[in-house]
Amino acid sequence: MDLDLKDKVALVTGASTGIGFSICEELAANGVHLVMVARTQSRLDDAADRLARRYGVSTLPLAGDVTDAAFPREAVRLAEQQFAGIDLLVNNAGRAHAGTLLTTTEEDWEAMTATKFTAMRRFCREVIPGMQRRRWGRIVNISSIGGLYPNPPLTVSHALSAAINNLTRSLALDVAPMGILVNAIGVGAVATENWANNMLPNVRERRPELAGKTDEDIMDILGKERTPVGRFGRPEDIAVIAAFLLSARNQFVTGHTVEASGGADRFM
Repeated sequence: MDLDLKDKVALVTGASTGIGFSICEELAANGVHLVMVARTQSRLDDAADRLARRYGVSTLPLAGDVTDAAFPREAVRLAEQQFAGIDLLVNNAGRAHAGTLLTTTEEDWEAMTATKFTAMRRFCREVIPGMQRRRWGRIVNISSIGGLYPNPPLTVSHALSAAINNLTRSLALDVAPMGILVNAIGVGAVATENWANNMLPNVRERRPELAGKTDEDIMDILGKERTPVGRFGRPEDIAVIAAFLLSARNQFVTGHTVEASGGADRFM
């Protein structure tokens, strides 16, 4: 399917690895120029260079902290300075975090809220005025399946995912008359470096019989146990969904949280 995206411009946060990088690659393969945002300049430069050489698109790597209140505005300013405007926005910054209400620290709540929810809100606020002027735009917010089916061991992540889903719906209803479609993707367990670093230590603690197994073995076991399709997701599974929602071929889906979990309602 031709997504009719050639020469559109996308801003993607959390763009250097995992789901964010896969979304960037899928968009680049469809001729989209990329503003790639992440924390580490060296990894970001490498990711942007690979996509520019492979697909012949223009890339603008912008390293920064999305929790810095001034950064979204500056990132959008620099993007609009290089490109005519931002047509597509993907809010992907964030990480998985295990913890109940009683075990999650105040610092973790504040850090997770700033990264997953507040940054998303700020990037939307900075990008939407340009989309309004052009009467066209697409936004995808990366959420979690736990925003629909909360699981107590992941309270902090799932509470924030529910907030993302709610804001997505509210924003979509507000801007739809202006040609801007806004959706979320409720992601299940996806085999990424983020998941391995932030979730597997908790799995080993909760499941002592798995403590000595490799990361790959644990994800294989959990995928078979918890997911009807029998495996963890891959970043590219999410990227193809995002690409359609961001595309000109999507004319009628907005305000929706698409479940992308292999049929699972929890993964721990």
